[in-house]
Amino acid sequence: MRIDKYIKVSRLIKRRTVANEACDNGLVSVNGRVVKASYDVKVGDVISIRFGSREVNVEVVSTEEGVGKKDAAAMYREI
Repeated sequence: MRIDKYIKVSRLIKRRTVANEACDNGLVSVNGRVVKASYDVKVGDVISIRFGSREVNVEVVSTEEGVGKKDAAAMYREI
């Protein structure tokens, strides 16, 4: 699954276009490397997203596509 879609489906960012812009602006990194929106997420990857002065670090637990709002938080584990 693409990183921009993963961020949207897991509800880390509400809209995919905003997730795509965050990737394009260098605010998203995976395993310490800045990535583009087309990066393919794998289980075990560590994603870092910068929101202004705050940074969120999560580890990918699953990459399911059809996840509901209740199960979205189970897709990652905060570090």
